[in-house]
Amino acid sequence: MKKILVLFLGVALISQDTFAGNPDRRGEAGAYELLMNGWARSSGFWSLNSANVRGVESERINVAGLSHVKRTEIAASYTLWMQGSGVGLAHVGFAQTFKETNTIALTFQALNLGTIERTTTASPEGGLGTYRPTFLNIGVSYAKAFTNSIRGGVTARIINQGIGNLNATGFAVDAGLQYVTGPKDNIHFGVALRNVGTPLKFRGDALANQVQVISSTTYQLSVENKSNKFELPTQLNIGIAYDIWMGKKKEVQPKVFKQDFRLTALANFTSNAFGSDHYGAGLEFGWREMLMIRAAYRMENGIFKKDTRYNVYNGLSAGMSFEAPLKKNAENGAGPRIAIDYSFRATQPFSGTHGMGLRFTL
Repeated sequence: MKKILVLFLGVALISQDTFAGNPDRRGEAGAYELLMNGWARSSGFWSLNSANVRGVESERINVAGLSHVKRTEIAASYTLWMQGSGVGLAHVGFAQTFKETNTIALTFQALNLGTIERTTTASPEGGLGTYRPTFLNIGVSYAKAFTNSIRGGVTARIINQGIGNLNATGFAVDAGLQYVTGPKDNIHFGVALRNVGTPLKFRGDALANQVQVISSTTYQLSVENKSNKFELPTQLNIGIAYDIWMGKKKEVQPKVFKQDFRLTALANFTSNAFGSDHYGAGLEFGWREMLMIRAAYRMENGIFKKDTRYNVYNGLSAGMSFEAPLKKNAENGAGPRIAIDYSFRATQPFSGTHGMGLRFTL
């Protein structure tokens, strides 16, 4: 265990020095949809559960948690992002385990900004039709359980943004580790590095303008404007979680015991290369792994004062999940299951961010 903890601490310190938060660089990166977590279960924790996140939604926080999928998991989620803004966020994912310790997953994220009226400097009032921006990224993930205690994973992601006749395409990689220890496997550690990849640059016909050149003869000349490259919002997550099991012990398998009640406390530190660092803590109460209620608070410098807060979120999040077994006598997370998730993140202004999700574990 000491060697593993030294490894985690070394990775965390090296990554912290390399990707330390820098508020002065706020706004210099792009593709911030990569930081938007629309999965309804983990967003109830404000994505602070990098140490113990599990299943398909791990791809958004710490891909090592993907290795907890037993056989097959299918998940979908839709989020009303800052309700009242007209922005929606959709996630869809599929994960499959093979050879017991290996898991692969395919995930999609799409941002819905609605229909926007087309305007120009010559026609600021509109009347030129409409367009729909497209923000899509596709991830392919692989995770492996090296032992019962050590898990790791990596995600390769294609990023595409389109606005009218402009498009930008890039590539990013995520990587993560999780370590579990304790008498009941109830102590969790996690480290994940996200969104390390190629800069993006917009290209397309919309950058070309027609200008009239008047000399001895008059003619049209096509002039192309240049667009600058922009970096991806690189992020480092370091987390810890602790499970407290309560209630009467039940033997579900030979020499394998379960208890009905679980209280999980967790904490996480997030270093953002293009913004302020985040840190926070949360709690989750679970009954038979069928009903889970969670809440968390994520903080950053200046969040308590209106004049120094740089986003609409005030740090509070909450959520709940209900999981039902699809077979009789399948309790405490065992066997095929169906789950419904809900999350809420408080905002000011707007009416909060609300997420709903559906999961199938086969």
